[in-house]
Amino acid sequence: MTGKKHHGRKMSKDTLAVNILGYVLIGLFALICVVPFYLIIVASFTPEASLIRNGYPLIPTEFSIESYLLCLKNPVSILKAYGTTIGVTVVGTACAVFIATMTGYVLSRKDFPWRNQFSFFFFFTTLFSGGLVPWYMLCVRYLNFKNSYIGILLPLMFSVWNMIIAKSFMNGIPSAISESAKMDGANDFVIFIRLILPLSKPLLATLSLFSALAYWNDWYNCMLFITDENMFTLQYYLQRMLGSAEAMRIVAEKSGMALPSVPLESMKMAMTVIATGPIVLLYPFVQKYFVKGLTIGAVKG
Repeated sequence: MTGKKHHGRKMSKDTLAVNILGYVLIGLFALICVVPFYLIIVASFTPEASLIRNGYPLIPTEFSIESYLLCLKNPVSILKAYGTTIGVTVVGTACAVFIATMTGYVLSRKDFPWRNQFSFFFFFTTLFSGGLVPWYMLCVRYLNFKNSYIGILLPLMFSVWNMIIAKSFMNGIPSAISESAKMDGANDFVIFIRLILPLSKPLLATLSLFSALAYWNDWYNCMLFITDENMFTLQYYLQRMLGSAEAMRIVAEKSGMALPSVPLESMKMAMTVIATGPIVLLYPFVQKYFVKGLTIGAVKG
């Protein structure tokens, strides 16, 4: 009896040691992840001369909001870009999640005879493509993506990776649920909307975060298809602003012109804060679903 108690105490000490070590390692890893964001925020409020002279400070010694004033010099354009990005992100995320989950559900159904062939077709597209020029010509000449929100929405609306996650997750949902609902007279769409989706909340949160990040950070499609400044997304608007400032600096250096100095380095940091702030604030609300969705999707595949 005494031996069992001693063994129990020993096991509890071992467990405590492992827990302490785990918390320390996780804390260090979290610190490594947080430090870059901290440096970006500090650098965005640091004068350009100080950044060039001392590099990125861990402890701020000087303070300046010049970079933010330059970034927000035209607040109407910034607000328009924010509105475009938020609208595209909300609509695109809803459509992308619905398409990915619906496709994943169909391919997870064992009574669908062509599921393996379609899965191979989707996977094949991740390995080979027709190239940028034919794709651009198709989108502009035949699909009329030029200066259309469809050009920003449609290219990111379906992700094979998201579909694979959805398929893996839904493979873990018992098929008896669908079979019993069919016996009660429900069709496939009703089963998907009223039974499958409510059981897939972790999956929906995970795919929503993936899709929202893709739409929020996208500037490439805007660069390809949008020339109307009133339709620019936030990322592309900030990228153009930074590119213009860089071009002015290069021209001034080569021609010897005395142009006002532009804080390019601190502007980059300020633009990063402006562009990523909303997404960073959104993440804590979906974190538990995000982790659970990834874990289940990985294990059930």
